[in-house]
Amino acid sequence: MRKKNKKTRSRHGLQAVTLCISTAMVLVLLGLVVFAVCTARNLSAYVKQNIVVTMMLQDDMTSGEAQQFCTKLKARPYIHTLQYISKEQALREGIKELGTDPREFAEANPFLSSVEVTLTSDYANSDSLKFISKELKAYPKVSEVKYQKDLIDSVNANIAKISIVLLALAVLLTIVSFSLINNTVRLSIYARRFSIHTMKLVGASWGFIRAPFVRHYVLLGLLAALIACCVLGGGVYALFMYEPQVLDLITWEVLAITAGTVVVFGIFITAICSIISVNKFLRMKAGDLYKI
Repeated sequence: MRKKNKKTRSRHGLQAVTLCISTAMVLVLLGLVVFAVCTARNLSAYVKQNIVVTMMLQDDMTSGEAQQFCTKLKARPYIHTLQYISKEQALREGIKELGTDPREFAEANPFLSSVEVTLTSDYANSDSLKFISKELKAYPKVSEVKYQKDLIDSVNANIAKISIVLLALAVLLTIVSFSLINNTVRLSIYARRFSIHTMKLVGASWGFIRAPFVRHYVLLGLLAALIACCVLGGGVYALFMYEPQVLDLITWEVLAITAGTVVVFGIFITAICSIISVNKFLRMKAGDLYKI
C-alpha cells in the first residue's frame, strides 16, 4: 500500500513538473510577443523622434536674433530637440565633408545658418508636418523648411504594417496558448477523475472539490510564469551585453508590462482551465468516467 501511494505521488509530481515546464514554454512565447509589441512601440517613437526638420535662415539674421528665435521654438509643443547651426559651424562641417575650403572659390562663406529640430512622436506624420512646416515658414527670416516626406511616409506605413502583424500574432498565440495549457491541465486532472467522483459521492460540494485543484494549478501557473520571466530576463540581459544601446528601446516600462502580462496570464489561464476541467468531471456520471 505504501509503495502504491509512493508511486501515485511520484506520478502526480511528474505531471506537475511536466505541466509547469510546458506552461512556462508557452508563457515564454507569449512574453516574446508582448515584448515585441511594446518594443515596436518604443522603436516607432524613437524613429519618429529622430526625423530631422531643417529650417534654413536668411543670410542677414544675426546670432542674437537666431538665439531669440530658438527660444521661441522651444516653447512649441511639437519640438522634441533643437540645435542651432551657425554659418561658421556649417562652414567647418562643409570643409570636413568636402575636403576643401569653399572660400577659396568664393569671396565669402557660402553656407547659411540653420536650425535642426526633431519632433515629438505624436507630430511626426505627414499631416502634422504640413501644418508645422507652414507655421515655421511664417517666422521672419526663415527662408526654407526641409524634411524627408518620403521617409516619414515610409516609416509610418511600415510601422502600421508591423503593428497589424504583431497584433494578429498576439491574438493567435493567445488562442494557441490557452488551448495547449488547457489540454495539459485537463490531462493532469483526468488522472484524478475517480478521486473527484469519490468526493462527490461523500457529499462534498463542487466548490470544496474545486478549491484544492484551482489552488494547485494557480501555484503551478505562478511558478511557470516566474520561470518564463527568468528566461525572458536572461534573454534581455544577453541582448544588453551584445548591444548596450538597446536600453534606448527596452525601458523598465516594457519589462514591467511584459513580466506583468506573463504572470497574470499564467495565473489566470491555469485557474480558468482547472475550473473548466474539474467542472467537466463533476458533471459526469460514474459510468461515463470509464468511457473517456
